[in-house]
This record gives sequence, C-alpha cells and structure tokens, in this order.
Amino acid sequence: MNEPADFDLKSTDSGSVATLVGDWTAVRMGEANERLTEVLRGTRQITVDLSGVGRLDTSGAYGVLQAMAVATEQGQVIARPEVQRLIDLVGAAIKAEPTPTTRRRPFYELFERIGKGVVNLGLDVFDLFVFNGHLLVAVGRAIAAPRRIRWAPVFSLAERAGLDALPIVATTTFFIGAVVGLLGADMLTTFGAQVFAVDLVGIAVLREFNILITALLLAGRSASAFAAEIGAMKMKQEIDAMQVLGVDPFDALVFPRFLALLVTIPLLTFVATLAGLVGGLVVVWSQLDIGPTMFLSRLLEHVGAKHFWVGMSKAPVLAVVIAAIGCRQGMEVGGDVESLGRRVTASVVHAIFATILIDAVFALIYMKLHI
Repeated sequence: MNEPADFDLKSTDSGSVATLVGDWTAVRMGEANERLTEVLRGTRQITVDLSGVGRLDTSGAYGVLQAMAVATEQGQVIARPEVQRLIDLVGAAIKAEPTPTTRRRPFYELFERIGKGVVNLGLDVFDLFVFNGHLLVAVGRAIAAPRRIRWAPVFSLAERAGLDALPIVATTTFFIGAVVGLLGADMLTTFGAQVFAVDLVGIAVLREFNILITALLLAGRSASAFAAEIGAMKMKQEIDAMQVLGVDPFDALVFPRFLALLVTIPLLTFVATLAGLVGGLVVVWSQLDIGPTMFLSRLLEHVGAKHFWVGMSKAPVLAVVIAAIGCRQGMEVGGDVESLGRRVTASVVHAIFATILIDAVFALIYMKLHI
C-alpha cells in the first residue's frame, strides 16, 4: 500500500470508532500516533479499527496502544489475525516487569559475603572429614578382607594415572634439573666453587623437585581425571544404581584410585629423581667439565641417600591427598554439566594448593628435626 499513516474518528451510538489507514510503521507513521493520542484523550468506549492498515510494525503497534491508553474507558481492537498477534505481543512487552537497575551495594554486604565464605569453608571442611572417614572405613575393609579389592581397575588406573605420565614427568624433571645445574654453574663459578653445583643439583632434585614436580603434574592430570570420571557417573545416576544394588561406591570407585596413586607416585618420583639428576649431569658436564664419575662420586659422598629418602617420604602422603581430593570433588558433582566443570576445576586447584602446602609443612618439620 505504501501510504502514510492516518486515521478517521467517528462517533456512534456505542461509542467512538477510530479507523486507521495507511502504513503504521516507524518510517511512514510520522506524527499520526501523537495526533491520535490527543484526539482520544478522555474519550469513552473507544474502538480502534485496524482492518484498513496496510503495514504495521512494533513502533506502530506501540503508538496505537499508547493512544488507547489515554482514553477514559478502554474499548476493543478490530484487526486481522496477524495484526492482532503483533498488538498482543507489544502489549505484553509493555506490561512486562522493567529490567532491574544495577544498584550500589552497601558496604555491609562485603562482611556478609565474608561470613558466607567462612560458613561454606566450615561446611566444606566438615564434608572433607566425612569423606576421609568413609575412605578410612573402605581401607580398613580392604585390609581386613583383601579379596574384596578389585585388582583389575587398580591396575588399569595405575597404568592410566601413573605409567602413562612417565614421559611428561621424566621430561619435566630433566629440564628442572638442567635449569638448577645451569644456575648453580653460573653463580658458583663467580666464587670459584663450581664443584658445589653437584651438591646443589643433588639436594634440590633429591629432596624437593622430584616429588614436587611429580605431585603437581598428577594433581593436574589425575585429580581432574578422577573428578571427571566419578562426576560423569554421578550425573548419569550410576552411583545411585550402585547403592541400590548394595555396592559401596567407595569400594568400587574411590579405593581403587587411592591404591593406584599410592603405588604409582613413589615409582614416578624415583623416575623423576633419575631424570632430574641426568639433566643436572648433562649441564654440569658441558659447562664445568665435571664428568659422570666425579658427579656420581661427589653425589654419594657429600649428598648421600638421606635427601633421597626425605623426598620419597612425601610421596605416600601426597598420593593420598591427590586421590582423595579428586575423588571427593567427583562425588560432589550435581546433575548438570556446570557442576561437573566447577568440581573438575576445584579438584585441580585444591590438589595443587594442598601439594604445595604439604611440601612446605614437610620442609618445616625436617628443618626442626635437622634432617
């Protein structure tokens, strides 16, 4: 039709009738909606006839509804079905609740959030003790009845969580040992004590970096895998099905992962020790011309096996912590994917934090014991 918007107002026995013609669109409407508003102000029993309207968009529908709103008594709308649907849609949008404005939060809400955080931390610690207690019960049952242990998943998990990590653990600790050796060679040469670079590499790798690098890699690799696997089973209600069948999820899921890491982390730590020493040996040999024979002899005489056993003593503790954190986060997964993502992320963060914290505690204890 492509005609400008216009209207005609007539008075009848049943009230006033406004007949709209033309295109009531944002482009063709002009000031027709404003004139219609002035004409209908205070009118009783208004009827708006939209049968003659050619085109109508949301702007035109909004103008018509705003004009009808100023009438003393609301009437009716006569329109084609497609026009009526648009009128109803715009009318519903007008009556919808307005978008809430962003308000400035009062200062006391900061303390409220801190309080909620403390409460949630307390509940989390309580749940951790409950989980650890259940795990200890599962370990006690396995010790009392070794036949209950599911060896097939233990070996499978030991391969996936431990042995498959050998390349990355060996490569990482090799370069860590090389970096320590390079720093030691560079700094100690200034004082004419370059031979002590061997002692530095030995103590750093044997005492700290072997277990720390291994635990951090498994915290990001195995803890997240445990949380994702158990969390996916929780989402699919497979764990609920186990409980219905009388199978304890701790015996079937948690304990095999706990045992797998308890076996593999000491082995990986030993491999990491060898790789780190080899990395330090390569750098010391190339930079300081200290050959393998002198490197190993000084390592045995001045470093000794004490530092090796100090590093290895941390392995079982970190294995238990990493396995427990990964499995616990998996057991806490809800029924949605968002919960799974949060728990997997939390498993990695908590495992890394716990690894560094426990290593620091061990360092303080051995320092006080002069070991």
